[in-house]
Amino acid sequence: MKIKILIPVYNDWKSVIKLIQNINSEISNLNAEFSIIIVNDGSTDLIPKLDIDLNYVKSLKILNLKKNVSHQRSIAIGLKHIYENENFDHVIPMDGDGEDRPEEIKEFFEKIKQNPNDSIVGARVKRSEGIFFKIGYAIHKLITYVFTGHIIKFGNFTCIPKSKVTELLNEKATWNSYSGSLTKITKKIIKISSIRGKRYFDLSKMSYLNLVKHSLSIISVFKSVVILRSIIFFIVYSVIISTNISLVTLIPLILIIIFIYFVITLSKRENLDDLNNSLSNISNIEEIR
Repeated sequence: MKIKILIPVYNDWKSVIKLIQNINSEISNLNAEFSIIIVNDGSTDLIPKLDIDLNYVKSLKILNLKKNVSHQRSIAIGLKHIYENENFDHVIPMDGDGEDRPEEIKEFFEKIKQNPNDSIVGARVKRSEGIFFKIGYAIHKLITYVFTGHIIKFGNFTCIPKSKVTELLNEKATWNSYSGSLTKITKKIIKISSIRGKRYFDLSKMSYLNLVKHSLSIISVFKSVVILRSIIFFIVYSVIISTNISLVTLIPLILIIIFIYFVITLSKRENLDDLNNSLSNISNIEEIR
């Protein structure tokens, strides 16, 4: 079994080096061929010399992008490269900062032996962030479920078969949101319990504004359903408040209009042509091992 581990990174090289070392330790007793592909998303920091002992990793490559395109699109580019240039059975995308715990790769491995053609996702059962983030995440899950009908409790940390990579690369939403796109094209998703780990170094540089944007990008994958449900809410709520219209009672309607605007705007980021041509953004490939 050939498994590619896909790691997008922007400047956080210290964490990535530690992650690779931990991956090497965790896969030591697994009967599979593991390779690591790093997508360098236009990092401004110099790449350190990756002079590390990787006894159990078959190969290590870095795809250096010409320009920064974002975390989600780095994953899409990585999938495109792997599909067109690598011999593989499964791909495991994961964050490079330690929040996706390498020890859970063993659980993915056991699941794919039983379900080789299904997508396995790391469903969050415990998070390490502060109270404000946890509240925001709970609100995100609730809004996503109400307006899309889907409960999405996973991020990038998944394990997908080659057939699913093919489907993702034929879905324009993959250029906008990996987890949203995977949910859209997948009828059967198998879950492992995944604990959100703590970052190896430094604090997250992702602002709350970008987190909201990321949340809405996931929701925008299901734009048609979102618009339909929003219209239904708008009509029902308008009838309910028809005898008591005031600035306060109009607030939910205003919020719905703003919500739909951002969903439609973010959905325009989906672009199959850009995904198909994304490998042109790779300046070079460094084969470290």
